[in-house]
Amino acid sequence: MTFHVLDPTAEKTAPLGQAAPRLDTLKGKTVGFISNGKEGTKGFFRHLEQILREEYGVAKVVSRTKSNYSAPADAPIAAEIKQWDAMISGIGD
Repeated sequence: MTFHVLDPTAEKTAPLGQAAPRLDTLKGKTVGFISNGKEGTKGFFRHLEQILREEYGVAKVVSRTKSNYSAPADAPIAAEIKQWDAMISGIGD
């Protein structure tokens, strides 16, 4: 009897992205939140928004929720990221 073993790993390593340059300040900036849509993110993002506005002077917070918690962000959300100065993605159960 012969066994064939399949290797599920990719032959090539996916290219790594480049880290975005750090912002000098968050004051006056727009920060986007991307939620996976689970219940635990609601209170977390609400509290984080308050901290960002009151303590760091963030001017605008944009909140978006993915249509599928286990998939990448939907195309319209991904396209919108370019308009934000910073982005925070969160999960919650």
